[in-house]
Amino acid sequence: MTAQHILITGASGFIGSELTLALLAASPDYHLTLSDIVTPSIPPTAEASRITAQQTDLTSTESIKAIVTSQPHWAAVYALHGIMSAGSEANLELGYRVNLDSHRQLYDVLRVHQPGATVVYTSATAVYGPPETAGPARIFTEATLPQPQGSYGTQKFMIECLLNDYTRRGLLDARIVRPPTVVVRSGAPTAAASSFVSSIVREPMKGQRAVLPVAKDVVLWVGSPRTVVRNLVAIKDVPREKFGLSRVVNLPGLSVTVAEILDALEEVGGKERRALVDENRDEAIERLVLNWPDRLDTTRAFDLGLSADVPFKEAVKAFADSLKQH
Repeated sequence: MTAQHILITGASGFIGSELTLALLAASPDYHLTLSDIVTPSIPPTAEASRITAQQTDLTSTESIKAIVTSQPHWAAVYALHGIMSAGSEANLELGYRVNLDSHRQLYDVLRVHQPGATVVYTSATAVYGPPETAGPARIFTEATLPQPQGSYGTQKFMIECLLNDYTRRGLLDARIVRPPTVVVRSGAPTAAASSFVSSIVREPMKGQRAVLPVAKDVVLWVGSPRTVVRNLVAIKDVPREKFGLSRVVNLPGLSVTVAEILDALEEVGGKERRALVDENRDEAIERLVLNWPDRLDTTRAFDLGLSADVPFKEAVKAFADSLKQH
């Protein structure tokens, strides 16, 4: 069969790398083009002949046009690139240049050169306001009015609106997902304010110390890497007519307290691993975290055929098992 080409922007990140492997496993016909501000590394276990990796400045219209027109047809475009929450809050201009301007340029080039292209955009639950803005039940749905409390969430919501409009006009076929905080991420900490959630598991499991900057009764909305990636692969194939008026979907996840995360760490890694977590409250981080949604209704995701997440302890165990393979 003729190769089906899929473009992933922001492919150097953890999710981009995991998505690369999942897509290659999903079909022998997929050929992936991986793009980022630095040339993405090809995962060691990947079939390199089915991957093109290249450096692209996605803030440059000319660079965007070059990569979009490098193939006559993209089976799907995964737009993962962005400046994370803490980074976009610290640098207003950079956040808007990457999270808003570069995305609009990408979609404008796509709608001109490949009208109707399938786009999977990773938004964020940061588009929502604090838990009390979800009403008495404090459960967020796709119909809950977004009230972002930071530049990152504001930028994400702007692109959601843009893609919904471009889809309504028939210019693109967008699928907008709001993933949970992914735990456990491998690799180094990121500029995301949520980075500590993985760190308090990842570093202790490696025998390193980690800092917990929030109270143990804080509730978080999290998801395992495997389930999040599985749903990213699946969402591109959902028939367009199933979405209805909006293309926004809250991806499945779990509500867990920080204490439950630490309990899972101890159950999998033992007391000595749990002892490596130092509790050092940071009021600024805790104030930000308490504004995040902690309970989401994912009925719509299940109606679209997406998968439920696994118990949190399984995600920790999967990470521990991955360390044994290296």
